[in-house]
Formats: sequence, structure tokens, C-alpha cells
Amino acid sequence: MERMRILREIEEAKRKRRREIWETFKSSKAAYISLYIVGFLIFIALFGPVIAPYNPYDFDLSKAKMPPSLSHPFGTDGLGRDILSRIFVGARYTIGISLASVAIGAFIGVLLGLFSGYMRGLWDTIIQRIVDVMLAFPTILLAIALVASLGRGVLSLIIAIAVSTFPVYVRLTRGVVLQIVGEDYIAAAKMLGRSSLYIMFRHVLPNSLSPIIVQSTYYMGSSILIASSLGFLGLGVPSPTPEWGSMIGSERIYLFSSPHIVVFPGLFIMIAVLSFNLIGDGLRDALDPKMRTYFRRG
Repeated sequence: MERMRILREIEEAKRKRRREIWETFKSSKAAYISLYIVGFLIFIALFGPVIAPYNPYDFDLSKAKMPPSLSHPFGTDGLGRDILSRIFVGARYTIGISLASVAIGAFIGVLLGLFSGYMRGLWDTIIQRIVDVMLAFPTILLAIALVASLGRGVLSLIIAIAVSTFPVYVRLTRGVVLQIVGEDYIAAAKMLGRSSLYIMFRHVLPNSLSPIIVQSTYYMGSSILIASSLGFLGLGVPSPTPEWGSMIGSERIYLFSSPHIVVFPGLFIMIAVLSFNLIGDGLRDALDPKMRTYFRRG
């Protein structure tokens, strides 16, 4: 009975903590509104081809560069393709590439940072020196070099962005782990004879997730910018796939004659990046205000 009571108290404390996190997050109006905006962007990424009013690949030169109207709310591009439809379908590529690259980069970086911070010694030194070398290169330049080596395509973009961002997760995770390994409950687990793997994944990793989650929301915005920049430079998803950065890059010659062609894709990029950053700010304050110095790359 005593054990059941303790378990109920623990569950109640967890529910109370979750409510506190949610209420603190909701208190930030910008973050709360951004959550709905991101939800909408994910919705169009999933169902863009279904809800798009036109086929994003069909062109009609007689309707080229039409300004926004009731039939084409965002107008048409230089080949007469509906811009709204292309943005809806392109969300799947821009958001999908960013989400996949952040997930892969976080997975690799967290594992290496966890191992490096907990085990220390020679492996820690080797991992940190590799990270130092990779962080010496600007993220966008490293991504450009990787895409140029791997070739254009969705998979190449995902790999390039993931490889160029995972060193930050290594540093972040290692820093948090170094703080956690000195706690009393870690020493107690060692005294009970728990293995290093058990302690790392049962005790250390769960208590390291708050800054990792926040960093991931920031890097969603950064990954969208990197993917769009590569698309703008012609190193992204091959044409005629309507990725947002590629849409701006291929139609930039119409910036002054028909600015709506590049303004609307650019507006969606700006909104997506800003929304993820604002959600990151809200999560930072809700999860652990004391850890905010870890969250941005210097």
C-alpha cells in the first residue's frame, strides 16, 4: 500500500509539472499563436497535394505572371503555374527536409554527446576534436560543400543539413550531461551496480531532454533557411519540384516586374522560421529558464 501511494504521488507530481509547463507556454502569446501557425504549416505539408486548387506542375503561358486575383489568390509564376498550389505542395519538401534533417542530426549528436560526456577519457577527446573541426566551418558553407559532393536531391539535402548541424547537439548534450553525472541519484545508481548504458539511457538522457527539445525547435527554423538557401542557389530539390527556396531562385528575375512571384514563397519561409523560433523561446521559458544559455550557437 505504501508503494502504491508513493507511485500515485509521483504520477500526480508529473501531471502537475506537465500542467505547469503548458500554462507557462500558453502565457507567451507569441509562442502560443506560433504553435497554431506551425500546425497549419504541417497540415499543408501533409495534405498540400489534396487541398491545392490547381496542379502545381501544369503551366499555361497565356496566364504567366498574373497578379493575385480571386481565381489565383497568390497569382501565377513566369510559366503560368498557380503560386498558391506550388506553395502548398512545396511545404511538403521544405518542412519535410527540415524535420528529417533535424531528427537525424539530433539523434546522432545526442548519442555522441551522451557517450562523450558520460564516458569521458580518450573517446571524449576524439569526439570533441572532430566537433571542433566541423564547427570551424560556417554551417551554410559546409552544407553547400556536402550537397556539391553528394549531388542534388531530397536525400542529399537531408544528409547535408543533418551533418552540418549535429556537432551543435554534441556540444549541447555533453555540457548538460557533465552537470547531471555529478548528481546524487547517478551516484546511487552506480552503487546499486547499474551498468553505464542503463544509467545513460534511464537516468542521464531523460534529464537532458529539455535543452535538446528547445534546440531542435530553433534548428527547425535554421534548417528551413539552409534548405531554402540551397534551393535558391540551385543546389536544392531539382526543378520543377516546388520547394520554396527553389521557387524564389528560379523566378528571381521577376522580382521587380512581378514581385508577387517571389514575395509569397519568401513570406512563407519567414513565417515558418519565425514561428519555430518563437516556439523555441516559449519552450525555453516553460521547460527550464535556467538553461537558456545553452540553447543558441555562439
